[in-house]
Amino acid sequence: ACDVRKIKLMIKEELLQKGENQHVEFKTSFNDEVIISLVAFSNARGGAVYIGVTDDGTVKGVSLGKETVAQWINDIKNKTAPVLIPDVETVVVETQTVVVLSVSEYPIKPVSFKGRYYKRVENANQLLTTTEVVNLHLQTLNTSWDAYYDAIHTLDDLSLEKVQSAIEIMKENGLTINETPIAFLQKYDLLRDGKLTNAAYLLFKKNDSYLTTIELGRFQDPITIKDTARSKADVLTQVEQVLDFVRKHTNKRVIITGEARNTQKWQYPMEAIREIVINMIIHRDYRSSGDSIVKIFDNKIEFYNPGHLPEDITINDLLSGDYKSNPRNKLIADVCKDMHLIEKYGSGIGRIRRYFKEEGLPDPDFRNISDGFQVTVFGEAVKKEQETHQETHQETHQETHQAPPERVSELVSRMGNDAYSARELMHLMGLSDSVNFRKVYLGPAIKYEFVRLKYPDHPKHRDQKYYLTEKGLDMKKQ
Repeated sequence: ACDVRKIKLMIKEELLQKGENQHVEFKTSFNDEVIISLVAFSNARGGAVYIGVTDDGTVKGVSLGKETVAQWINDIKNKTAPVLIPDVETVVVETQTVVVLSVSEYPIKPVSFKGRYYKRVENANQLLTTTEVVNLHLQTLNTSWDAYYDAIHTLDDLSLEKVQSAIEIMKENGLTINETPIAFLQKYDLLRDGKLTNAAYLLFKKNDSYLTTIELGRFQDPITIKDTARSKADVLTQVEQVLDFVRKHTNKRVIITGEARNTQKWQYPMEAIREIVINMIIHRDYRSSGDSIVKIFDNKIEFYNPGHLPEDITINDLLSGDYKSNPRNKLIADVCKDMHLIEKYGSGIGRIRRYFKEEGLPDPDFRNISDGFQVTVFGEAVKKEQETHQETHQETHQETHQAPPERVSELVSRMGNDAYSARELMHLMGLSDSVNFRKVYLGPAIKYEFVRLKYPDHPKHRDQKYYLTEKGLDMKKQ
């Protein structure tokens, strides 16, 4: 027993040295902040609060009366729901008494403090929004929003013909399904006790509705729209509607192969676009008031969807494939999987990137943006722009390390530390031909980075001025 006690003390001291983190919080005294930390730990992966320790890990200790710890526990019980009862351990560190209150991850989340909900994120307690509270509860029950009853719609709002079409597709994919449409809905948990789930309505609704709105646009530039469309159909129908709009506004190119018939190729790999569209529809947060949006430009397409990535998955995790997929809409994903619209959870991003790589196109961009998630794909023109930029950068880098032309040296030698207009520089050089001056003197001086512009993003600015760079000043001294 004595050895176990020593080991525990060593562990506590090691934690104190490491400082606050995802599972450790320091407090100098017991107060409501201690209870909030315990609640946050219980809504995450568990953790411990060390009472009698400052934020920087200095052990100050606490004074304990006969009923002190019992009063703390009672206070925690009265202010939490469901009731939290932490484990208590009193240890002596550096002759000072430290009380450790620890909790495990609570099985049925979320736990609240005075009606407010917190979760531990790194070394801080984060107040949860209403949406985050709901998500936490659904995750605890191993279910999702689409599995809950639809309080508004009934079986009359569904198209059983659409259900039968899904059954036929599954049969073509080799599944043995002998159920009627109603029995099929029950089998997939889309209809329970005669009540529709949210998934059933989204998958097989009879009429269009705003709940599934997807805005589609073909843009000439960020503010000029050439064509628009809107889809409000069931989610299965929307897959083809969105793809039809993309194909309508995407170019094809002819590849001459030497064979009798030439090959036509889309501007983007359509297998990848289909994967993106399906993921966008299946994983959308249908509780959000926002719409999904597809914007098609000359050289890129943006796919925006309400709903961020899960908080435990980063963009890096997504790109590396190092994550466990947990579909936001589990029932919808299950039906789509059996219809072979998706292959397996979590593999879509890898396939999308592979398709673009095989076509020699830039890697798509994935990011959380506003209240949702956006995927941007780039076409051949963007690839050429990137290659041209790289070549230009390399050429400029090489040239700037060569000796500058004599005319550039002459211009730099006559400039001082002031800012000059183009006319003033021409006067310094005794020149009157502005075209020749820019071509022979000023242009190369800027190219070789001896001269910089006051307004580099607006080369033709009416108040444009020119200065010597540090490199130019060094050459002037030489």
